[in-house]
Amino acid sequence: MSDAAATPAPSTNEYSEKNIRALEGIEGIRLRPDMYIGDRGSRGLHHLVFEVVDNSIDEAVAGYATWVSVKINVDGSVSIIDDGRGIPVGAMADQGGKSALEIVLTKIHAGGKFDRQGGYKTGTGGLHGVGITAVNALSEWLSAEIRREGHVWTMDFARGTRTTELTKLGLADVTGTKITFKPDSTIFTESKFVFDVLAKRLQELAFLNAGIHIRLADERTEQSEEFHYPDGLREFVKHLNRTETTLYSDILSIEGEIEGVKVMVCLQHNDGFSETVRAFANNIYNMEGGTHLSGFRSALTRAINNYGKRENLFKDIDTTGDDFREGLVCVIAVRVPHPQFEGQTKTKLSNGEVEGIVNSIVFEGLTKFFEENPGIAKKICQKGAMAAEAREAARKSREMVRRKGALTSGGLPEKLRDCRSRELDITELYLVEGDSAGGSADTGRDSNTQAILPLRGKILNVEKAQLVKILDNAEIANLFKAVGIPPMAELEDVTKRRYGKIILMTDADVDGSHIRTLLLTFLFRHMRALVEHGCIYIAQPPLYRVIQKNKTRYVQTHDMMMTELIELGMNGTRLVDPNDGFTFEGESLRHVVNLMRRLAEPVELLERRGISLKSLEPLLNASFKLPQYRVTISRTDHWFHTREEVEAFLQSEAARRGSELNMANSDAQPVAADATKPVEGAAQLTDLHEIRTLNDVLSDLRGIGIQFRHLIPAGMRDGELVFPFRIEQEKSVLKLQCLRELLEKLRALGEDGLTVTRFKGLGEMDPEELWETSMEPSARTLLQVRMDDAAAADEMFRVLMGDQVEPRREFIEKHALDVKDLDI
Repeated sequence: MSDAAATPAPSTNEYSEKNIRALEGIEGIRLRPDMYIGDRGSRGLHHLVFEVVDNSIDEAVAGYATWVSVKINVDGSVSIIDDGRGIPVGAMADQGGKSALEIVLTKIHAGGKFDRQGGYKTGTGGLHGVGITAVNALSEWLSAEIRREGHVWTMDFARGTRTTELTKLGLADVTGTKITFKPDSTIFTESKFVFDVLAKRLQELAFLNAGIHIRLADERTEQSEEFHYPDGLREFVKHLNRTETTLYSDILSIEGEIEGVKVMVCLQHNDGFSETVRAFANNIYNMEGGTHLSGFRSALTRAINNYGKRENLFKDIDTTGDDFREGLVCVIAVRVPHPQFEGQTKTKLSNGEVEGIVNSIVFEGLTKFFEENPGIAKKICQKGAMAAEAREAARKSREMVRRKGALTSGGLPEKLRDCRSRELDITELYLVEGDSAGGSADTGRDSNTQAILPLRGKILNVEKAQLVKILDNAEIANLFKAVGIPPMAELEDVTKRRYGKIILMTDADVDGSHIRTLLLTFLFRHMRALVEHGCIYIAQPPLYRVIQKNKTRYVQTHDMMMTELIELGMNGTRLVDPNDGFTFEGESLRHVVNLMRRLAEPVELLERRGISLKSLEPLLNASFKLPQYRVTISRTDHWFHTREEVEAFLQSEAARRGSELNMANSDAQPVAADATKPVEGAAQLTDLHEIRTLNDVLSDLRGIGIQFRHLIPAGMRDGELVFPFRIEQEKSVLKLQCLRELLEKLRALGEDGLTVTRFKGLGEMDPEELWETSMEPSARTLLQVRMDDAAAADEMFRVLMGDQVEPRREFIEKHALDVKDLDI
């Protein structure tokens, strides 16, 4: 054996102390954000706001806050303000003298709720001291403004790291906390907040905390909502039941406390078929339920069963808990001194003792109510008996569908163009609007893996129909047979479906949207297991066909069309400034275009504030940066680049006046709350967050020779407009007053010579087009329908598709101005 053979070769998979990393709190959160906020998409993005809001609500629960305001700023950041005591700012001896504010925002497991002192004795959602630290760690920047101890205190952070020292500004005659942050776009796949998502959660909090005022405002769209419910959970149940016909007029309310656990339950039945139960622990919505929900369900079943059997109301009928919850609308809210949740996002309560406590309180309360209200008790029992009979009928219907052989060719719909393969991994069923589009899809498809079921017009609205009518409907029956699973299928039935993907393909007009909504309603109500299993998709046919020099291509969305026009406009184009002698073309022109795209949003936001670029030009500092802070005193504006400059100015003003300045609380609190009158001559500080982005873009522009003045229209000279820039092509020249006109002019050039057609119907496409754009797996775009929030989806289907007209009218009026494409 040679020496080479005897000496082992170094292993490429060596595992040693060099492979061990000790992550600090902030670094760990940024590396694994999903552990702290759920995911990096829309759900996690909005969870950041809820983490901060929950702290404000905890102040309200403890009796120290009366209102909370949430504001989506024009630059996409969010401000959360309350009138609580304010986060402590004093130095902590055991933390090297650092401010408590810095520790709370930068250290995990740091907070004021561990020992339940300082007023936090019960009912808070904060447990781990992680939430607001995670918000700071996952933000591009965060600014804290605290009002306490008679002063305003500020501190700034970037990606979890402090960037400014604790700064004491002027006097404050109120207390409270303001946290403003902008999510880090390098972390999140989605970085734009949705007004309705925030409104839903804030409205819940107002319901759960009777009497608190909560305001949501969106500076981007000027939308705003005020939430204030003196009757709390009763109004919550009334709100959830607004789309239904109630079984009885009373709302049952049960409250109790055992061993420090407070239980509040409100419920009411309607004549519908779905169950709507919302479970909350310490103001936190537990999407997956938990011990409080299981305790409630056990108590409800036991109480109704006991009463019904005693009064002989269940003759020859075997009822179950599911039967008694048909048509039930209920809100369960518990406050637990030491709650235990599954995971940081707290979607499920796991305290074992809570189940027995809720069970005991609810059973006792229901039993007493039934004794005192026999008429209502009888209606509830009869509703359960009818549900049991319907359940038995549905079971027989499922068996009938199976006996007819829905999985064999003998039971298939006549109009179904089936595929040859039976492998779930590759097969697809297209539900296509209209026989014409169905014929094109049939001709253009891959018949080995793709099946087509044309739909004739609009299917039955199952939200308004009884089960018997639904099962008798021919189009609905065809859908059941084609998919291959029975009505009200369970998750185990999903594996028996005939196709791996169920794809909805409708026109891009109002009728197409309506048909898609009817299909989604049907799938949600009667094939929900398919949605939960991720089997439902929506096809996205292109909106545009573009013909250029006899070549045809397809563009998916309006934004993509605008981007493509700019790309076309740049072909063979030069941007010239003869005065300063610069020329951009090719990649250098593309770089300018990208910078102008980045510039567009912050400039638009400034203009909406009433601030023009021209008015800011004299304020550029030696580094050619614009000021970010504006201090207004007696209608006079003073501009500053840093917080240190702001502090120095306020101190000099205080010295000149002989007293500290009062800092105006410029953040709008709910109008219903008692407003504090502004102090005459107070200083109002405004942080123009969009200037951060603008300064970054200006720096990049200067790097390629473009100055601030190039962004401002040149104006008039000798009575004529001045055009200092030119866009030159072989056959045309376009003049620009300033570089901000560049994108618009390039789009105009790009559209020259094109024939652009906007599709509205699938029937406008021939089979080859339909295959190339919407069915060919490597080229098409499909949207997967997911069940992120079953409760919210249930409510939305009831609002849009239910019997009650008023909730639908309110929805239309509220969102009327959001419509982008209106067919008349």
